[in-house]
Amino acid sequence: MKTYPLESISLQDAKTFQFKMVDIISKHFRGKEILSLGDLGVVKGLNKPRYTKKAERVLAEFFNGESAAFVRGAGTGALRWGIISFMESKDTILVHDAPIYPTTEVTIKTMGIKVVKANFNDKDEIKRVLSKNKDIKGALVQYTRQKIDDSYSMEDVIKTIKEFNNDIKIITDDNYAVMKVNKIGTQCGADLSAFSSFKLLGPEGVGILVGKKDLIDKVISLNYSGGSQVQGFEAMEALRGLVYAPVSLALQAEVNEELVSRLNSGEIEGVKSAFLANAQSKVLLVELEEEIAKDVLLEAEKLGAAPNPVGAESKYEFVPMVYRVSGTFRAADSSLEKRMIRINPMRSGADTVIRILKESIEKVSKDRAVN
Repeated sequence: MKTYPLESISLQDAKTFQFKMVDIISKHFRGKEILSLGDLGVVKGLNKPRYTKKAERVLAEFFNGESAAFVRGAGTGALRWGIISFMESKDTILVHDAPIYPTTEVTIKTMGIKVVKANFNDKDEIKRVLSKNKDIKGALVQYTRQKIDDSYSMEDVIKTIKEFNNDIKIITDDNYAVMKVNKIGTQCGADLSAFSSFKLLGPEGVGILVGKKDLIDKVISLNYSGGSQVQGFEAMEALRGLVYAPVSLALQAEVNEELVSRLNSGEIEGVKSAFLANAQSKVLLVELEEEIAKDVLLEAEKLGAAPNPVGAESKYEFVPMVYRVSGTFRAADSSLEKRMIRINPMRSGADTVIRILKESIEKVSKDRAVN
């Protein structure tokens, strides 16, 4: 099975990201402020906490954006507010010809937005679809893969759309890609990038938007109430997560590469093949010789593996997560659920994953032989 996972940054690049983030933070905050949890409330003139505003400036500078904003609702909320900033009911949005991420689909349906699909793996098809649909006002591009055989380049898709019509606003879903790849969507030419801080060792329920100032300003104006504000302590927690996330995620990528090599060398009996894919996060997909995936997942949990995500790479997830293949992948091929499992090593080493997987398969095989 051929997959096209996103290219992860190296550990050296991750260190550069960390150092850059710390340097920028030190330019915007005094030392005693960095050691503070942050302020609360709607400060006169800002209508948000001062620390939140400062943290937003850090984000904008780090990601080379005109502006940035924290929003409620994690990645889902960031995407929703980003789409609202340039789309209205009955407008038409261009998306990839693949299952739309469920929570994003809720936003699109609720807003009454018309959807036009094009295969983003084929630049000529994108142009043909754009030519036939002159009313397309916006585009949504998901950074990570929605189908196993997706191979498109974020930069190429954005360039193709913008060269056809620069007025089409592009928002990118950068969840599971930020701090793992060299550029986020806006750094590739998109108007807005949306992602969750919770997936980057940050606080629960806080989303981030980076991009064009006019669009960010509209989002901020629509979230004027005190209860909509991300408080100073949450903004500071988000920054701390962004400091530590790059190196942590680079180490995770190294472990994934080691696991692919070891599993494909035949280290565990019962494993047919292993490969990396962005589903949604960059994970290890393990195809089993037999259709025993469901039972293997049950045994893995008994041996200490997390059975389900909390925030999918959140601060709470440090043991390896062994769980079923993603909903978008299952929608593309329902048979995968019986013979394939998804593994994210999180903060563990390869030996831990190998031990859990090996013992789980052995236990299931033994039980099946007895029965």
